[in-house]
Amino acid sequence: MMREIVVGTRDSQLALWQANWVVDRLRERNPGYSFRIQGIKTHGDNILDVALAKIGDKGLFTKELEVALLSDEIDLAVHSMKDLPTDLPGGLAVGAVCEREYPGDVLVSSQGYVLDKLPEGAVIGTSSLRRTAQLLHYRQDLRIVNIRGNLNTRLRKMDEEKLDGVVLAYAGIQRLGLKDRITERIPMEICLPAVGQGSIGIEIRHLDEEIMDIVETIEHRPSRIAVSAERNFLKRLEGGCQVPIGAYGLVIGNEIKFEGLIASLDGKHLVRDVIAGPVNEAAKIGVKLAESLLKKGGREILRAVRQENC
Repeated sequence: MMREIVVGTRDSQLALWQANWVVDRLRERNPGYSFRIQGIKTHGDNILDVALAKIGDKGLFTKELEVALLSDEIDLAVHSMKDLPTDLPGGLAVGAVCEREYPGDVLVSSQGYVLDKLPEGAVIGTSSLRRTAQLLHYRQDLRIVNIRGNLNTRLRKMDEEKLDGVVLAYAGIQRLGLKDRITERIPMEICLPAVGQGSIGIEIRHLDEEIMDIVETIEHRPSRIAVSAERNFLKRLEGGCQVPIGAYGLVIGNEIKFEGLIASLDGKHLVRDVIAGPVNEAAKIGVKLAESLLKKGGREILRAVRQENC
């Protein structure tokens, strides 16, 4: 009999899509194994009536999967990289980063609005402080309301609550076949994505060489490099709670272009910069940009955010 590999994932529709996408590729490249997906409900999936910023987002969608991994209930865990904390529990590692989908945000509006055509005082739904801060920096007149739940739930709430639009990640919309709902890809100049957004990561036990060999077959090196820069940027900046931080690494040949920002909750204060360098220094480049933004006013912005929000 073939050795069975148990693949853990959140049991949301999008997470299961991602797990099935990963398993399809693992089967292609590892025909000597069978794979079984096991859905696991996480703490974050059980709390839908409270904003993430109020409960802290470290490990909300990953902890239960990591416990299952460490206790050998599953052999690997499939995550959205944006959900994975920068500090992993001892004994665990990111075994592979899959090829990244376009990482930016999109506006979905039942009335067909694009950002610049939204009426004065338009009501936009999002649960993200990062999106809120950048949208308000661009248009102070917008009214942002908290909206949580899976993708279809948020689209349904937009219609039920008569919101003018919701802001979501392109990757999730595309993966669930809902691209026709997009009214605008929000330019990166207006809204940088979350760290790791659009990337699927595979978490494994650090010393499990068999599983490492299996998952490395679907590693996408440029995506790993870009996400590494972003995660090191975030690690240098984060302080234990959700803060409005955006980042985007783009690998072009042997170079990485890396852009990041820190914003106040109301969007009135924002520092942003971009640097480039060799891909073999991606992690250092992420830290370097973080240090630069802190010196340019980011430290004061983060201090104020933490006093207000943590």
